[in-house]
Amino acid sequence: MRPSDGAVDASGEADPRVHWLDDDETARLLGSLSCDTARDLLSCLQESPATATELSKRVDTSVQNARHHLGNLIDADLVRVADTRYSEKGREMKVYAAAAPFVVCVGGDADDREAFAEVISAFLE
Repeated sequence: MRPSDGAVDASGEADPRVHWLDDDETARLLGSLSCDTARDLLSCLQESPATATELSKRVDTSVQNARHHLGNLIDADLVRVADTRYSEKGREMKVYAAAAPFVVCVGGDADDREAFAEVISAFLE
């Protein structure tokens, strides 16, 4: 159970999320982070929002590979499209940003999960 759905507020900040290891959503989240490139992209986005082209240069991969991993990270709710920019050639480019911070937890009774998630969420805010 999560105290928040990671929704983004007006300031662009998202509420932290708590995931439990035995949840289906957590499997998707961990699967999207199984590749070094995906983890590198997410780490870069923790520092600042960027386009796929900018990210591909930062992590030394092709733009196509960066877009592939960004799609997986979006599907896992780890990355969001925060804005759009226009290139020098006038092409619209998506600007990606890290989504809400998250914690993956193991164990705990169902009754304890909500209280634990609230404590973790308050700590991360």
